[in-house]
Amino acid sequence: MNPGDTMKAAFGEADYATAAQYLAEADALLIGAGAGMGVDSGLPTFRGDTGFWQAYPALQGRSFAEIATPDTFTHDPELAWGFYGHRLNLYRQHAPHAGFAILRRWMATLARPPGAFVMTSNVDGHFQRAGFDPERLYEGHGSIHTLQCHGGCPDPWPADAVQVEIDPQTCRARSPLPRCPQCGALARPNLLMFYDGDWRSAPYEDQFRRFRTWLREVKDRRVVAIELGAGTAIPTVRHTCEYAAWRLIRINPQDTESPAQGVLLPVGALEGLTALDAAMPGL
Repeated sequence: MNPGDTMKAAFGEADYATAAQYLAEADALLIGAGAGMGVDSGLPTFRGDTGFWQAYPALQGRSFAEIATPDTFTHDPELAWGFYGHRLNLYRQHAPHAGFAILRRWMATLARPPGAFVMTSNVDGHFQRAGFDPERLYEGHGSIHTLQCHGGCPDPWPADAVQVEIDPQTCRARSPLPRCPQCGALARPNLLMFYDGDWRSAPYEDQFRRFRTWLREVKDRRVVAIELGAGTAIPTVRHTCEYAAWRLIRINPQDTESPAQGVLLPVGALEGLTALDAAMPGL
């Protein structure tokens, strides 16, 4: 028996049945997604420097937190756009996996008030691409599919027209770098970086206000949170799900702490959602 089978034997069948029962009894559904949600879509998680270097061998010796900063756009913009341009291309090329459709169907079942909400720390835009209602989505760290001016202009704009050519040997941008359409200054992604005091967060503040209103509406209801691939290094999604949930379904193959008021499914997002969907065909 391999380690994955051992974990399933220890945790598996009873937890799926219990998790299915939670969903059947839910008044509202909170979906909390971290980086692990994108793994089954072919996206890297950058877990620690080792994971970062596996995704970007040319950057070995540098850390994710060192490069993913506004300061890199100031002092080495070709490297900054090499890294973020590659991510933008990657997120465009890979489609959301089938687990997103399962979650959408569950949300539609709970569409009656107070319904459901998605909170994600991911910047890949896959919930938007998968057709989730933008009025029921909070992207807590922003989106790589929107840009802002690195020189200080206030209004972000879509990155749809941006194409960045990357040298794969150096992970540096080769094409002309994206520029602000208002002033011509360098552009940067409209997402939260490390040591970032310049993030233009207004669009996401509107999302957060809607999310906060929804949390107030459901605070005395049976909220079931499905937490998907949310790690402990930056535990915002994890802590929010723990705080808001009447019952918590944690789907995570790595950070496998069992929730106090819920169950752990120690598998990837797609496997967990597919098995859980099969355990409750009525939803």
